[in-house]
Amino acid sequence: MEELINQDQQLFLLLNGLGTESWDGFWMFMTAKLSSLPLYLLLLYLAFRQLGLKSTLFLLIIVALMITASDQLSNAFKYGFERLRPCHDDIIFNQMRLVKPYCGGKFGYFSAHASNSFAVATFFALLLNKSNKWWPAILLLWALTVAYSRIYIGVHYPLDVITGMSFGMLFGWGFYKLFKITSQRFISS
Repeated sequence: MEELINQDQQLFLLLNGLGTESWDGFWMFMTAKLSSLPLYLLLLYLAFRQLGLKSTLFLLIIVALMITASDQLSNAFKYGFERLRPCHDDIIFNQMRLVKPYCGGKFGYFSAHASNSFAVATFFALLLNKSNKWWPAILLLWALTVAYSRIYIGVHYPLDVITGMSFGMLFGWGFYKLFKITSQRFISS
C-alpha cells in the first residue's frame, strides 16, 4: 500500500508540475462549479427537446438525487479514509504548485468534482446517445477536463480523481437505469 501511495504522490508531482502560470486561469475556470452552468442548461434544454416537460421535470429530480448521492459518498470516503489532500501533506507541499489561494478541506479521497462531473457526463451521454453520436465524446472530454483540473490546481492526487471518476460513472449509469425504469411508470400514470 505504501508503494501505491508513493507512486500516486510521484505521479501527482509530475502532472501538477506540468502547469504554468499562463494556463492557471483556464484550469481555475474549469474547476469552478459555476463554469459548468452553461453546459448544464444546454443539457437540460436537450433533455426537454427529447423528453418533453413532464419527463424533464422528473429527470431533474433524478439528477439532483444522483449528484447528492455522489457528493455525500465522496464526503463519507474523505472522513472515513482521512487521506490528506496534497496541499495539506507536509511531505510534498514544498514540491508542488498550489494554484488556488486556499487548499480546501483537510482530506481529499475521493474527488467529488471528478465523481459529480463523471456522473453527469455518463447519465447524459446515455440519455443523448441516440439523438447525437457526438455527445458522449464531448461530455467525456468535459468530465476529464474537470477531473484533471483538480490535480493541476493541487488539491487532489491522481488516485483521488480516478476513484471519483469510477464512482461517478457508476452513479451516472445506475441513476440513468433508475430514470429509465421509474420514468416509464411515472409518465404513464
